Amino acid sequence: MKAFFPIPASAAIGLLGLAVVFVCAMFAPWISPFDPNAVIGDPWGPAQPGHPLGFDNLGRDLLSRLITGARTTVFVALAATVIAFVIGVFLGLTAAILRGLTDAVLSRFNDLLMSIPTLIFALIVLSALPQNLMVLIMVMAVLDATRIYRLARALAMDVGAVEFVEAARLRGEGLLWLLGREILPNTMTPLLAEFGLRLAFNVLFISTLSFLGLGIQPPTADWGSMVKENKDGIIFGVSAALVPGAAIALLTVSINLVVDWLLRRTASLRGGRDDG
Repeated sequence: MKAFFPIPASAAIGLLGLAVVFVCAMFAPWISPFDPNAVIGDPWGPAQPGHPLGFDNLGRDLLSRLITGARTTVFVALAATVIAFVIGVFLGLTAAILRGLTDAVLSRFNDLLMSIPTLIFALIVLSALPQNLMVLIMVMAVLDATRIYRLARALAMDVGAVEFVEAARLRGEGLLWLLGREILPNTMTPLLAEFGLRLAFNVLFISTLSFLGLGIQPPTADWGSMVKENKDGIIFGVSAALVPGAAIALLTVSINLVVDWLLRRTASLRGGRDDG
C-alpha cells in the first residue's frame, strides 16, 4: 500500500487543506468572484446561484470575503511566526553559546515577558500603539519569540555539550560559525515542529485579536473579524459566522497534521519507528 500512498492519509488531508488555503491567499484578487467590500445583496441573504455561501451582515458576498480573508490571516500569521523565529532562535542559541552574563540578562528579560499573560499584554500594547499591520505583526512576533527563545536555548544547551561543538569552540570558531554549522543543523527537527505549532497558534491569535477589535481593522477582510461581524446571526439561525470559523479550524488542523507527519518522517530517517 505504501507504494501507492507514499504519505499517510492524515498528511495528505493536511497538505490538501494547506494547498487550498495558500492558493486562496496567493491568488485572492484573481479568484475572488466579487469585490469583498461591495454590498451586492441582502444582509445575511441565503445562498443562491453565484453566491454559494450567501451574504454577510452587510450584504457582501461571503465567499469573496472568505477568500480575501485567507490572504490577510495567512500573511499576518506567517510573517509574525517567521520574525519570531528569527528573533527567538538567534537569541536563544546566542545565550546558550556565550552563557554567563549574556545568558542571564536575556533569560531574565524573557522570563519577565513570559510572566505577563499573552493576550492581556497584546491588548494593552495594541490599545496604546497605532493600529496598523506592521505594529500588529511585531507585537505578535515579540510575544511568540519568548516561547521560541526558551526552546532554542534548551536545545542549544544540550547540543553545545557534545564533543564536536566543544572541539569547534576550542579551534576558535566564531559565534556565527557555531550557530550556523554546528548547533542549528542539529536542532532543526524540534524547531520545525515548533514552527508549525507557533504558526497554528498565530492563526488563532490573530483571529482572536480581530474578534476583539484590536487585530485587522475593517473593512479589510480576515477570518477573525468575519466571525465577529456575523456572530449575531447565529441567534437567527444564520451560519455566516460558522464559515470563517470552519476555515480557521481547517487551517490549524491541516498545519498540525503536516507537522506531525514531517516529525514522524524525520524520526524514520534517523532510525526511529514510522507507523505511516
